[in-house]
Amino acid sequence: MDKIPSVDLRDFLSDNPERKQKFVNEIGKAYEEIGFVALKGHFLDDKLVDNLYGEVKNFFELPTETKQKYEIPGIGGQRGYVGFGKETAKGFKKGDLKEFWHFGQYVSDDSKYKSEYPDNVIVDELPQFNEVGKETYQMLEKTGKYVLRALALYLGLDEFYFDNKIAEGNSILRPIHYPPITQEPDDAVRAAAHGDINLITLLMGSHGKGLQVQNHKGEWIDAIAQPDELMINVGDMLSRHTNNKLKSTIHRVVNPPRELWGTSRYSIPFFMHPVSGMSLNALENCVDENNPKLYEDTTAGEFLHERLIELGLIKK
Repeated sequence: MDKIPSVDLRDFLSDNPERKQKFVNEIGKAYEEIGFVALKGHFLDDKLVDNLYGEVKNFFELPTETKQKYEIPGIGGQRGYVGFGKETAKGFKKGDLKEFWHFGQYVSDDSKYKSEYPDNVIVDELPQFNEVGKETYQMLEKTGKYVLRALALYLGLDEFYFDNKIAEGNSILRPIHYPPITQEPDDAVRAAAHGDINLITLLMGSHGKGLQVQNHKGEWIDAIAQPDELMINVGDMLSRHTNNKLKSTIHRVVNPPRELWGTSRYSIPFFMHPVSGMSLNALENCVDENNPKLYEDTTAGEFLHERLIELGLIKK
């Protein structure tokens, strides 16, 4: 496959069983073959998207010492600000050429996950930043819920199989700033080749060149969404759970041509995680003589901790 397929969530949400099944078949096939789709018909509106990008740019334009106030020690970068070059892709030594922010799950005071999740970090200088971030988080979480319902049907499971696993899940909204490149990068790239940790990733901001996906032939292809589309891909957790029936695809963000080094790039992925206790053991109906079990049993929480150590965000 040399092009990212496009699907429309409104087909799945329609009252027409044929349209709904069409969406299930299309997204399932795409995730078996390349692990990425471009999705129309999501729950973000243009005004919210514009407001979010405005607030994100305002934050990253703050002085470095102001941003560093929001870098919280001891939580592995799970909330607040993570400075330039601090994250390193698995298997790489050079830090990625980016800085980013993390919004996390919003839970009530009586939630059993209240003590498990760090509090979201409030930016004093930008009164709308956190409000817009929260609304975006919740709309992307809602979109992801319906994508997972479609995938549950494709996998022969109950449509609502994932619902209680993602309710109050450890999902992360990550506005990323790739600053202008001011000197020879010395083998570093904006985001080195990697697979995502989580169930699925919903990506805003893949409208220009930069994001590339590796297909099954090992070829790198550009992944460019239309302005009204989100790019959505399978993460390692879902790949493990389906015994690699649904593919977690290696992807990267390459540096722009030299004439564009002076430009910033913004990208906003939503990493959809389940609750930490979710079993990632291979689904029974994804294991047979032709597809033996590929991965050891683990939980989402154990797998996430292991990967955060590999990324350099948590020290052993």
